[in-house]
Amino acid sequence: MWALRIKGVEYDYIEEDLRNKSNLLLECNPVHKKVPVLIYQGKPIAESDVILEFIDDVWKDLRYRILPEDPYECAMARFWSKFGLDKLSPPIWKWFTTQGKEQEDAYEAAMEQLLVLEKVLDEKKFFGGERIGFVDLSLGSLSYVIPIYEDITGVRLITSDKFPWLSAWMEGFLGLPLVKEHLLPLDKLRPRYQAIREAFLSK
Repeated sequence: MWALRIKGVEYDYIEEDLRNKSNLLLECNPVHKKVPVLIYQGKPIAESDVILEFIDDVWKDLRYRILPEDPYECAMARFWSKFGLDKLSPPIWKWFTTQGKEQEDAYEAAMEQLLVLEKVLDEKKFFGGERIGFVDLSLGSLSYVIPIYEDITGVRLITSDKFPWLSAWMEGFLGLPLVKEHLLPLDKLRPRYQAIREAFLSK
């Protein structure tokens, strides 16, 4: 939705109950059976980063390019997006859904990867520079869910003392009108994540 907003493209949004997946979702994404899915001219495209690139290609002449034009910068954007998926998200999720020694180890692993991102930002307002780009959109959801995880666990993961540039990025990203106007309500998300954590801890 953020990418479509950047491009100024109108769309219809369909809320999906992941506890009772619709036939439409299962038909559109039979491999992963999860959201998001973009349906364009009757054809489904699944997976967040794939959708971002598709939007950038289809509406390449609208507003600005989400992926950098320069081949090297474009490759680096894809690299850091994949870093978020493969190296950063797993330890953060493990920290949130475990306890004891396992949680402590996950916390240390997450902190190590967050420090890598802190150095990548290196005083920049956004990963894309002065305006949001591919990496910002790819990692953007973390800026919203990490504070929810922190609230539920009672443990701070990202502080302005340890991660000044990441903290500023999170605040700046969530403060953008195109972002904050399209966030799921906290009163819906927090109970959902609370239930997920409790389910993992009860295993």
